[in-house]
Amino acid sequence: MKIVFEKTNGLTEVPMRYCPGCGHGVAHRLVAEVMEELGVTKRTVAVVPVGCSVFMDEYVNCDGIQGAHGRGPAIATGIKRSKPETVVISYQGDGDLASIGMAETIHSASRSENITIIFINNAIYGMTGGQMAPTTILGMRTTTSPAGRRAEINGFPIPMCELLSSLEGASYLARAALDKPAHIIRAKKYIKKAFETQIKGKGFSMVELLSPCPTDWGMTPKDAVERIRQEMIPRYPLGVFRDWEAEEKAKKEEKAAV
Repeated sequence: MKIVFEKTNGLTEVPMRYCPGCGHGVAHRLVAEVMEELGVTKRTVAVVPVGCSVFMDEYVNCDGIQGAHGRGPAIATGIKRSKPETVVISYQGDGDLASIGMAETIHSASRSENITIIFINNAIYGMTGGQMAPTTILGMRTTTSPAGRRAEINGFPIPMCELLSSLEGASYLARAALDKPAHIIRAKKYIKKAFETQIKGKGFSMVELLSPCPTDWGMTPKDAVERIRQEMIPRYPLGVFRDWEAEEKAKKEEKAAV
């Protein structure tokens, strides 16, 4: 019998304990598959700060270090600068990356640190009880915005890919969604390109993944996936926002045309 699908060696044998319908398990597998396909599993180090993302080091078959809340990019920078031969990823949620860790995120991108961030955007603080995050969309109810997020009170949600794309140091930025097979396949391509960006020494890369959180959204897994399609994607459009390779090609073409 022909094997058409099997578990990647990039994952451990530890059963995942995420809530039903959570996107973290899918994201973990994509990262693990990319590590295996690129042959970098043994030299990859995953930085996992506070939040549901902190469990990643149990499930992905590479070295890992748990960091303080929001400090993932700073820790990743230290590891990469001291051991340039490693492939370093910082796996972070939205509250972690875009709130307490906003400075670390922006400045690591501005310096074009040669690290890769996998950014899980589920528009909420997941592990700590469902509070409003910097990425919570307008009208969305959370434990700290029970009437829904209002721009005049809470401000607007922060689109991280768009924000970082204004920085010259950001080499590769992309946003995908974990709501259906076609988008998940595209997410893997983005993650692979982000890894390759680092391997080639091209600087800062980040892939943002719109991910469901059925438990804290108070929804069934099916309805949570539908929220991504109907509410999150319109607010956070999918696609590539910066691509060093495309930009280099455009510059060469422009130079040749002169």
